[in-house]
Amino acid sequence: MVDATEKQTGHSAEQAIIDGRKSKAARAREAGQNPFANDSKPLLGGMTTRLSDARNLAQTALNSEGRFDTDAVAAAVPGLLHVRGRLLAIRRTGGLTFMKLREGDSELQLLCDEAAMGASYTDLDPLDIGDLVEAEGALTASKRGELSLSPKRVRLLTKAFRPLPEKWHGLSDVETRYRQRYVDLVANPDVQDVFRARTQIFRAVRAVLDDDGFLEVETPTMHSLIGGAAARPFETHHNTLDMDLFLRIAPELFLKRLLVGGLERVYEIGRCYRNEGISTRHNPEFTMLEFYRAYANYEDLMDFAEVLLREVDTRLAAAMPSKQPAWKAGRPFTFDEPFVRLPMADAVVHGAKKAEIADWIAATSPENGGGNGLVALLKPDFVEKIKEWSKSSKRAKGIDWGNFRKGFLKCDNDGERLFCLYEYLVEPYLAEDFRSADGTKSLPVFVTDYPFETSPLARKNDANPKLVDRFELFVHGRELCNAFSELNDPEDQAARFQEQVDKKSRGAEETMDFDEDYVRALEHGMPPAAGFGMGMDRLVMMLTNQASIRDVILFPQLRKIEQSAPTDAKKDD
Repeated sequence: MVDATEKQTGHSAEQAIIDGRKSKAARAREAGQNPFANDSKPLLGGMTTRLSDARNLAQTALNSEGRFDTDAVAAAVPGLLHVRGRLLAIRRTGGLTFMKLREGDSELQLLCDEAAMGASYTDLDPLDIGDLVEAEGALTASKRGELSLSPKRVRLLTKAFRPLPEKWHGLSDVETRYRQRYVDLVANPDVQDVFRARTQIFRAVRAVLDDDGFLEVETPTMHSLIGGAAARPFETHHNTLDMDLFLRIAPELFLKRLLVGGLERVYEIGRCYRNEGISTRHNPEFTMLEFYRAYANYEDLMDFAEVLLREVDTRLAAAMPSKQPAWKAGRPFTFDEPFVRLPMADAVVHGAKKAEIADWIAATSPENGGGNGLVALLKPDFVEKIKEWSKSSKRAKGIDWGNFRKGFLKCDNDGERLFCLYEYLVEPYLAEDFRSADGTKSLPVFVTDYPFETSPLARKNDANPKLVDRFELFVHGRELCNAFSELNDPEDQAARFQEQVDKKSRGAEETMDFDEDYVRALEHGMPPAAGFGMGMDRLVMMLTNQASIRDVILFPQLRKIEQSAPTDAKKDD
């Protein structure tokens, strides 16, 4: 543990560096230079060029040994270039100064020769690692064959008062990385890659939807009612209207109003807010994709989801060919094989067999009703059987029996009980149980046909009204998508809303309000339709192999520094 003296000493050392850099800035001002310039342009006739473009221009000068040849570089890129970037390294030896310059995801060495720069060589004196500079000169190669710029002039553009992390090879403290993302992006180039990938993934999703005839729209983020999903909202107040409002937990009900209005394919990618626990997969504000398609059902959207995810990955590979293959190779899952489609009741039967509990296997036989047979077996309570059942197999021993029983006993009906069985007996093992043909990767799993009690906005199945036409997509055991055939019967929808209100009156927190205007919209007639929701942050996590949602959100929500770490309030699903 760092004591107060060590903290003060560390602070003093850093402050000494800051004071020294501020003195250099003051001396620059005294010499007539602005250490915080507002301009950057060539003065010697050079062509302003990004570092990545400069490297591309010189590629023909790369020899078979992977080195650059001075004459070949001069022939490939004649004339002067004007470049800008941040200094990551400075090494002085005799009349030479070597500096590493970074702009975006590219780097270039500045080979500064006192003989070539003359009096302007002294302009290097006030420079420190972390400063932003411009340089103008010709491309060349060092004696070691490294592509370099031989500047005729170097100018300080912005003085960095604070130093970069020690040794400038990376910022490793996770808490500091999230709080000071601006430093993280400078110190860790791989972090920049993830956020460049995020942008490419968003572009790709939009492109696939746009090409399929969808219209991107924007709907309100402040709602007067809680709706669109079962979650606890954030509350705010509009002063002028003197109205309490909720930050949206989902755009669903507004997007479906647009189907009523005749916009038959709509989507929105936007921020949503849920006042729930924080974990590696949950952030209070997150980015959601929702789209709605008239004259489609949930089976159509399962087909489309496979197409969408594969096409997004293909476009990511085209946009970042040097990065995506490594991400793909490291993923524990694959999109290259057909996704598994697993009805929830069948999933419970599967879970019972995997647990190798004889009573469960008998209860889930076809003549006993499959998954519903296990519901009937457990409903009276099963506390006296836990000790015996937990010894049945390795899988049975690993079941979270305490929370399973607690959650099961809280259920109000058989539909919720079936869902609880799935959550504890099947979902934790999806990645283990459903594998690629060669066994090396897990397969994405569509879990389908949910009990209607757990899905207040989904359409009941025409053949079995105890179920709804819904699926959730799990990739390596993590929920990514939720979709269903939409409920367009206004009387049915009103009854579902009332059930939510009744639950709220009994103390349930994650429930919806009764949205009379939405029921009115349905009374005008909404076409048969299917809707789809996907967490965009989780998609970026999966495609770039990031373990935490905080690694794909530039500025994640964090506790105050003086507070202790919170206990995750939500199961990490």
